[in-house]
Amino acid sequence: MAERAALEELVKLQGERVRGLKQQKASAELIEEEVGKLLKLKAQLGPDESKQKFVLKTPKETLMGKYGEDSKLIYDLKDQGGELLSLRYDLTVPFARYLAMNKLTNIKRYHIAKVYRRDNPAMTRGRYREFYQCDFDIAGNFDPMIPDAECLKIMCEILSSLQIGDFLVKVNDRRILDGMFAICGVSDSKFRTICSSVDKLDKVSWEEVKNEMVGEKGLAPEVADRIGDYVQQHGGVSLVEQLLQDPKLSQNKQALEGLGDLKLLFEYLTLFGIDDKISFDLSLARGLDYYTGVIYEAVLLQTPAQAGEEPLGVGSVAAGGRYDGLVGMFDPKGRKVPCVGLSIGVERIFSIVEQRLEALEEKVRTTETQVLVASAQKKLLEERLKLVSELWDAGIKAELLYKKNPKLLNQLQYCEEAGIPLVAIIGEQELKDGVIKLRSVTSREEVNVRREDLVEEIKRRTGQPLRIC
Repeated sequence: MAERAALEELVKLQGERVRGLKQQKASAELIEEEVGKLLKLKAQLGPDESKQKFVLKTPKETLMGKYGEDSKLIYDLKDQGGELLSLRYDLTVPFARYLAMNKLTNIKRYHIAKVYRRDNPAMTRGRYREFYQCDFDIAGNFDPMIPDAECLKIMCEILSSLQIGDFLVKVNDRRILDGMFAICGVSDSKFRTICSSVDKLDKVSWEEVKNEMVGEKGLAPEVADRIGDYVQQHGGVSLVEQLLQDPKLSQNKQALEGLGDLKLLFEYLTLFGIDDKISFDLSLARGLDYYTGVIYEAVLLQTPAQAGEEPLGVGSVAAGGRYDGLVGMFDPKGRKVPCVGLSIGVERIFSIVEQRLEALEEKVRTTETQVLVASAQKKLLEERLKLVSELWDAGIKAELLYKKNPKLLNQLQYCEEAGIPLVAIIGEQELKDGVIKLRSVTSREEVNVRREDLVEEIKRRTGQPLRIC
């Protein structure tokens, strides 16, 4: 220990010498020579094992084994130490890991962030390798189907408010699927791969799905036919009640539990007033391996393409389900936290909105600015700055062009291109009269407004709450 203490003192002194030389701006050769001596001393010193700290890290390979056949779409990376890392595939697995690491058992949250897929991009269909998802999740032990119904209510509210057209939310349960596979004769080892095939029924015909299950995945044709009898059914709560009476399916414990929960779910959805947007669809499988119960997926109902509009083919725009076992996979003691959530595909929504605006020959508004402060003559920058500051202080979303003497025509064209609805025009005569010329960009109508009344007039025209005196 005494020898190590002496070396540490030498390292300290040599370090001070190097710093002193740098402050004195000594020659580069001398500094380099002294730095070399310092490095040799540090090498002799070596690491102090008694002072080493453990670094807590998130577990590597976190994403593996969570996505079934979709795992091939995960971007795998390696850091400089050779540790296998991955770009996040979704926001659900990181959320489950967060709950486990922080020992949280009850939380409701939303999250908007980027995720990554090693996929073939298709811009017109809203498929990207890097894109945003908006997730909402409820974690905790609650009575059955209450949080699940709330998630579906939220999904319907979001899609309705976006005004992207009629939609339908398909609902199923992984327990019903597993029970159905079991009574049809599918071996346990093939549940997930057959599930992945069934999930393609919204894109291809039953014949193609059957050929994949039999030809590629080795399923017996008669087993595939029995599956086909079930997965081609869809309906409402009446279908749930019908399957509860099915002589084979009702004898399977998992399927019976799933059907019971779905019947309860439909009761809550009726109370929420959204049961007309929900369809019980036995073909919905959701390929992700972490789902354990209710699963759902929102799709747009195709309408005939209008003139100049290409048929929309973006697939699902929102999806989710229950994943009660995922948190326990990250907890050292295997403690489970029941969870249910949904995910909105942001870019897919944008694709739909943009295509429809283009078809209607409407411009996409790229700013929330309500009014542009403009000038009709030169040398009025100071007045523009004063007015825009007044509007900002009053909570008006205003801006001005960053030029001293912009032409009025250029300012008006900028408003048209950016979709700014109003222009507040300052001129020499307006300054003398104590008024501002307020122009509507779409109608091109102009009125003179007293400067002290300008804020209230802009708020009135843009639908903002007026000030109560």
